[in-house]
Amino acid sequence: MYLTHLQCPRCDTTHDADRPQNLCSCGSPLLARYDLDGVRRAVTPATFAGRAADLWRYRELLPVADDAHVTTFGEGWTPMLPAPRYGESIGLPNLLIKDEGLIPTGSFKARGAAVGVSRARELGIKHVAMPTNGNAGAAWATYAARAGMRATIAMPLGAPTITRRECVAAGAELHLIDGLIGDAGRHVGRLIAASSGSLGGEIFDVSTLKEPYRLEGKKTMGYEIVEQLGWQVPDVILYPTGGGVGLIGIHKALHEMRTLGWIGDSMPRLVAVQSTGCAPIVRAFGAGADRAEPWAEAWTVAFGINVPAPLGDELILDALRDTGGTAIAVDDESILADLHDFGAREGLLLCPEGAACLTAAKRLRAGGWIRPDERVVVLNTGAGLKYPETVDVDDLPVVPR
Repeated sequence: MYLTHLQCPRCDTTHDADRPQNLCSCGSPLLARYDLDGVRRAVTPATFAGRAADLWRYRELLPVADDAHVTTFGEGWTPMLPAPRYGESIGLPNLLIKDEGLIPTGSFKARGAAVGVSRARELGIKHVAMPTNGNAGAAWATYAARAGMRATIAMPLGAPTITRRECVAAGAELHLIDGLIGDAGRHVGRLIAASSGSLGGEIFDVSTLKEPYRLEGKKTMGYEIVEQLGWQVPDVILYPTGGGVGLIGIHKALHEMRTLGWIGDSMPRLVAVQSTGCAPIVRAFGAGADRAEPWAEAWTVAFGINVPAPLGDELILDALRDTGGTAIAVDDESILADLHDFGAREGLLLCPEGAACLTAAKRLRAGGWIRPDERVVVLNTGAGLKYPETVDVDDLPVVPR
């Protein structure tokens, strides 16, 4: 394993990676750091071609020392699909969809759960807890069960119904919360505080960015995008941004690859896509702020990005500015319209969060921010089948026998 330490991006303090860690004392999330010189000597981009088609192909850049602790369902290496008909219709003939809906548990959250649970298992953690907008809880419950760990999941009542069923099926202790993800987070905080010193042992907090290894699983999307493009970077990557772990992870992967010499100095412009019903990052980016203020009365049909106060706001904003990217908010009506239009043209039912990125791409192209010759990657972060309410069939006529 080439993991060396954890580093605070805010105050630069280093932390021991060989014991469980949450936030830095300054309140910032921690980032995993590697001996990249050692990685460069050990592997080259050509090395990965002969490995299994999952995220563990990048194991030198992942934080698990002993393969015995790897907890996997074969996650990763999702397809990058051309979308020529829809792309032409919005002026982006080089549009690509990275389809995370085909990953285990039906969303990109399985990447973070696979690596986070594997590392937690290696560090001796027996019981994890987290708040979730649905898919992350389902993924962590599933992978915790596979690892023989306990999981406690707190989920808002408004989350997709299928995700609560996934948690229960995986044997997790599910707490339904009458509120938003922040309320679920406070509930988890109380449970963890009460567990300290209890006979059942402490519960470890794996909330978004409160442990450093979920991010390492998510960053593999960045490695895959570049490898699938022949070790070239696209011009633009659009990412539906709630907690923002995937966007932060892709940004981290790009910097690691640049340090390793696997890509040049050119970076894709990263775009944080939010809903007009919950857009704290868009507001902060437009104001030139370093931090995002909580969004009042948040709501969107794209429930996965309904995060009023993301803990990683500084890291998200830094990623956007470092790559010359931007942040854009789109409305729910347009999200659903583009979800239906894309399905009719390309045959793929996107999740509403992925469809939000299509709406954003269309608007950024119309405004000239994206050029027609640019290669654009949209992250479809989950399977559209998890959101059946986005397709209304109640008014269809019934043919009599």
